[in-house]
Amino acid sequence: MRSYSDYLRWLYRTGRPNWFARVQNRASAWLFALGVAPRTVAALGIVGRRSGRLIWFPIVLTEVGGQRYVVSMLGPDVNWVRNLAAAQGRAVLRHGRREEVRLTEVEPTDRPPVLRRYVQIAPGGRPHIPVGRDAPLTDYQRIAADYPVFRITQ
Repeated sequence: MRSYSDYLRWLYRTGRPNWFARVQNRASAWLFALGVAPRTVAALGIVGRRSGRLIWFPIVLTEVGGQRYVVSMLGPDVNWVRNLAAAQGRAVLRHGRREEVRLTEVEPTDRPPVLRRYVQIAPGGRPHIPVGRDAPLTDYQRIAADYPVFRITQ
């Protein structure tokens, strides 16, 4: 592998986490749930649409305008987004404490500021979103429909 970005893309090269990414995600979700890591990360739990069990994975919490958001760095065709739809937006957030939340999808026209902030604070998500950290919002408008964004509410 040539760079850290190549490594991050390799972890999800099929659009799903490979075996190593799954191990990393489990460890990260456990650590983030404890509240040890920075407050911009947490563990998100969503009931699996097939298994019926709570599935945990690490996320980056993105704050814009006093609201918290979650971004799907791999687009709409990932299991957690499908599971969230099946769970009608209900999820659990853990960062030191457990918080029952609802995730509501944000319209593509409202996503650019959130996507830009996400790319600025989420190094792991950066290689998957084809816009630079300092790009203007118009560049984010072009790709907004391809990357679901969810507002976190109680």
